[in-house]
Amino acid sequence: MTIKPTADSAAVLEWRKSSYSSNEGPECVEVAATPGTVHVRDSKIKESARLTFPDRAWSAFVPFAADRPTPPVA
Repeated sequence: MTIKPTADSAAVLEWRKSSYSSNEGPECVEVAATPGTVHVRDSKIKESARLTFPDRAWSAFVPFAADRPTPPVA
């Protein structure tokens, strides 16, 4: 699900930047967890749409993504 955040909804969430993100690279992801839902957004375009996932789907995705090799940087 993708939603367009409002000023109020974005301010309430406690966003955390991925430890794999850097200030120089294109891989900049932030997540915010709420009861039952995990929100994901691009940290460089905070006002843009974000993705939301049920916490069970996010919990299944994280180990799957962690096992994937990092693609080479061009």
